Amino acid sequence: MSRKLLGVKHIGVLFALMFVAACASSEATNTGGSDIVPGSAADLEQNIGNRVYFALDSYSLDSAARAQLQRQAQWMQQWPSTTVRIEGNCDERGTREYNLALGDRRASAVRDYLVSQGVDGSRVETISFGKDAPTCGESTEGCWAQNRNGTTALTGGGVGS
Repeated sequence: MSRKLLGVKHIGVLFALMFVAACASSEATNTGGSDIVPGSAADLEQNIGNRVYFALDSYSLDSAARAQLQRQAQWMQQWPSTTVRIEGNCDERGTREYNLALGDRRASAVRDYLVSQGVDGSRVETISFGKDAPTCGESTEGCWAQNRNGTTALTGGGVGS
């Protein structure tokens, strides 16, 4: 009887160890429940954050934007072959010309901050989309706030690009 009991205990322990090992293996290969490849555009967007926001009629970086850009700069230093394009965006209010100029100033503010954090300026290009590339299509303050942004897009050198 004691041999059967010992055998059952060993089987129980074996199953428990297999369960723990499977969980640990799953966590090691599955960061955050996704299959995002480190150094990829998806890594930048989802794990680091690729967008900063601006106040109405402004291209000044607030403390949240600067903190976000510090994370982006650290990521770019970790992946030194990456190149990016900073896309300056505006909400729908104002003329096309005004918003193109404001989007350009926003993109330049983001680029300048990344460079100030040690990113080689030759790795960062800028473009303004003005109000022509909204992320939200509703005419509400909430959507306008989302559309006033500077977006960092991976253009080369990343894993999988």
